[in-house]
Amino acid sequence: MIAPAWIAVDWGTTHLRAWAIGSDGAVLSAAQSDDGMGRLAADGFEPALLKLIEGWIDSPTHIVACGMVGSRQGWVDAGYRPVPAPPLGGPLALAPARDTRLIVHIVPGLKQDKPADVMRGEETQIAGFLALNPGFDGVLCLPGTHTKWAHISAGEVVSFASFMTGEVFSLLSQHSVLRHSMGEAWSDAAFAEALSDAMARPERLAGHLFGIRASGLLGQSNSAEARARLSGLLIGAELAAARPYWLGQNVAVIGAPGLADLYAQALTAQGAAPVMTDAEAMTQAGLAAARVLLKETAQ
Repeated sequence: MIAPAWIAVDWGTTHLRAWAIGSDGAVLSAAQSDDGMGRLAADGFEPALLKLIEGWIDSPTHIVACGMVGSRQGWVDAGYRPVPAPPLGGPLALAPARDTRLIVHIVPGLKQDKPADVMRGEETQIAGFLALNPGFDGVLCLPGTHTKWAHISAGEVVSFASFMTGEVFSLLSQHSVLRHSMGEAWSDAAFAEALSDAMARPERLAGHLFGIRASGLLGQSNSAEARARLSGLLIGAELAAARPYWLGQNVAVIGAPGLADLYAQALTAQGAAPVMTDAEAMTQAGLAAARVLLKETAQ
């Protein structure tokens, strides 16, 4: 039996991740499952969490969670805080748990009225980054299904912009005519060329996309080049639109290995010098900061 001081939880649409945290802040154990928000009904969150952490709790335990678990379709709607604002702020939402061992608080997301935008989960990674990098002024890029670009100044999220690049890649590669061209291999040269094409002429994106299929049919490219070219075109179009965020700014990338590396390559090709970070470490640090906030507001 592990006896954590508290439990940190990152609960997204597709995955549930938890860390048992000791009194000294060290991770005592980690666990994850595929019980993401997207596959759970309203009454399924508590059982999914208990199944994952049952061996960690034998008495009332504080749990701090972030991510889509706090959405309207989640365990409880944690709401949004308007920017500009620090990435974390109270109150955290208390989830309705029947098991008395569970005291679950959920971090609220951030919202922006003009242009309309929201984030949920990324605010915790931003808080973790700022906890580990105090005084940072610049832009954070958080690649994912819906990539975020956040302008950070004086410890606050000043503004942010979201791009559905990851979801569009998934839809096009799996459910459009381009699925016939896709493979699992990769071509760095095709990615770089497509990135350059999209950055130079983003308005031609739709035509470039069909060109992936046409070049395959005519034997001018292979499946590795097709996959890389699709990624390069979409990321290039995103960088072109997000240029006001990253041009001339200090930039740090927070994301899963692989995808974050592609964004770093793309930014470097444009003359930026992005700093790479460990996304899991940022999430843990952000949840630890939320735990401190929870203790302070409870006093």
